[in-house]
Amino acid sequence: MQAPVAPRREHVWHRPTGETPDPWAWLSDRQDPDTIAYLDAENSWAKAWFQPHEALVDTLFEEIKSRVQETDESVPVLHRGWWYTSRTVEGSNYSIRCRGRSSETATEQVLLDENVEGAGKEFFELGGFEVSPDGHLLAWSSDTGGGEEFDLHIRDLRTGVDLDDNVERIYYDLAWSADNQWVFYTVPDDAMRSYQIWRHRVGTARAEDVLVLQEDDERFAVGLEASRDDRWVIITAESRTTTEVWTIPTDEAEAAPRSVLGRRADIDYRIEPRGDRFLVLTNEDAEDFKIDRVPTSGGTPTAFIDHQPGRRITAVAAFATHVAVHEWANGQPQLRVIFPDGTERMPALGTEPSDVEFDTNPDFETSMLRFTYQSLTTPHCVYEEDVVSGARTLLKQTPVPNCDLDAYVSRREWARATDGTMVPLDILSHRDTRPDGSAPVLLYGYGSYESSVPPWFSAARLSLLDRGWVFALAHPRGGGEMGRRWYLDGKLLKKRNTFTDFIACAEHLVAAGWCAPDRVAIRGGSAGGLLVGASVTMRPELFKAVIAEVPFVDVVNSMSDPSLPLTVGEWEEWGDPRAQPYAGYMLSYSPYDQVGSGTGYPAMYVSAGLHDPRVMYHEPAKWVARLRAEADIRHPLVLRTEMGAGHGGPSGRYDSWREQAYVLAFLLVTV
Repeated sequence: MQAPVAPRREHVWHRPTGETPDPWAWLSDRQDPDTIAYLDAENSWAKAWFQPHEALVDTLFEEIKSRVQETDESVPVLHRGWWYTSRTVEGSNYSIRCRGRSSETATEQVLLDENVEGAGKEFFELGGFEVSPDGHLLAWSSDTGGGEEFDLHIRDLRTGVDLDDNVERIYYDLAWSADNQWVFYTVPDDAMRSYQIWRHRVGTARAEDVLVLQEDDERFAVGLEASRDDRWVIITAESRTTTEVWTIPTDEAEAAPRSVLGRRADIDYRIEPRGDRFLVLTNEDAEDFKIDRVPTSGGTPTAFIDHQPGRRITAVAAFATHVAVHEWANGQPQLRVIFPDGTERMPALGTEPSDVEFDTNPDFETSMLRFTYQSLTTPHCVYEEDVVSGARTLLKQTPVPNCDLDAYVSRREWARATDGTMVPLDILSHRDTRPDGSAPVLLYGYGSYESSVPPWFSAARLSLLDRGWVFALAHPRGGGEMGRRWYLDGKLLKKRNTFTDFIACAEHLVAAGWCAPDRVAIRGGSAGGLLVGASVTMRPELFKAVIAEVPFVDVVNSMSDPSLPLTVGEWEEWGDPRAQPYAGYMLSYSPYDQVGSGTGYPAMYVSAGLHDPRVMYHEPAKWVARLRAEADIRHPLVLRTEMGAGHGGPSGRYDSWREQAYVLAFLLVTV
């Protein structure tokens, strides 16, 4: 077979930087038969490239599957007198949601079997899943196209039958009123921006639903949730820099939403109800956030937890006797528990780079805190800790069959960026792999949206480690691992710091002997796909292989088109290239625009989702088409497009494992 060729069609963009030809602009038209024909041709090319390596793919898939306990059950959670859990069954793709009257009988009543609902469908994703306060009804939603458009259903849990209620094309969030009569839900606009809150009365047609709130500013998206104490429906409108929060009492479902603190430019806040006060997590005069208190009836905020520079508070959970906060400090997530007298304690988590998160803590009246822990060497664990005594119980550690977890070691190192900034870098290897400069390495990163990427355990990753690979997780600027300043120094007109930080991490791995200079592979998805795309554009000789999953690579064109999903809201992250200085700055790193005929690219594996509403399929497709036509391609270049899925790839767990097997096989063959 010959590599596919996407025909050129004359098209010119009129930019502040000048007239810009784009002969593959036509690929953005999904209705053009030639678009689907090209994607099919690329899929056939990828299939042909992998065909000699299918035995390796099968081996890797079986290795991944062998390390997963396929029949398993989550830790039951007590809420309103019921113990809720989910379980998986060997051979089934999806979870089964259950409950019982005790932790021992938590699987007794099946609430929703995702395998039944997803049967015969190429794609299935569960969206919202909320049980009514009286426990009799379940509001749930599903997406069967991959485009993140969900249908709302209401199930009578006494009969197991869905009611006639069916609300199409909603978004993720759901919340109940206290009287079990109303369900609040969100709705996206044509650009897939969640912009409306609606209220649906059980047993009525959608035509009778009531619009509760509409957000007309295209920079903002709205979401909703029920508060931990079940007293409030909380509505949040947020842009990349500003938020506004409204509340509706759950026992006054038809009341108009009331704004808590209004909306002020660049003031970001969230609320957590606690008795007659709202705890307010805010960045007002506090770059790394503080927590204030304000009466639920309205009034002036008063201080509760002061701002501590370098300790970026990311979440707060309020209980009757204490408040817990989640924060990032020095590149590591941690928890703090604060008591009414102002004293505090921190659950001990050891020194290994790790992740800790709040687990489900639905009950307000409790002295127990559930949290999850994992690291590069430790599978996902659920702990319950008495916040007063510190007594801790391990409720569950995800089983990893056929694996000696003691065979792997991780550590934290720091790479020096070009401007002297020290960048955190977490490194994982088999205990028998030495830093002698001979190993291959896979470097992963993200670095956008203040999204902190903590170390996570991966059963699939072990197939690389057992073959002598090293895995490294970079924390470049643009994420939030080192506080909000870390984020601010990696966005807008400082975005290139993200890419140079990542390159510095790759150079550190070579200099420290963790890998051979000619065996560096990089991987990233979505905005992380931009990270690897920009990095390989800047330093193609540094990398042997690139895994770019649903990559955001046609940056200037996408950010110039407000009709595309999510573009307007992204301007506060990337800038608006319809004017300078953003037009020129963005052009300087946009992977699609920077493809050059004299550039020797390494082996590249690129993925896309035809129904992806976040990074449109045509970005990776255009990038690959241009690379084939204009770059010096001497190594494998494959594009695999999921024709029935979206941003997250295949929905079933077995399909996801096989996709991982393809990625690992590509690395093993090309590096």
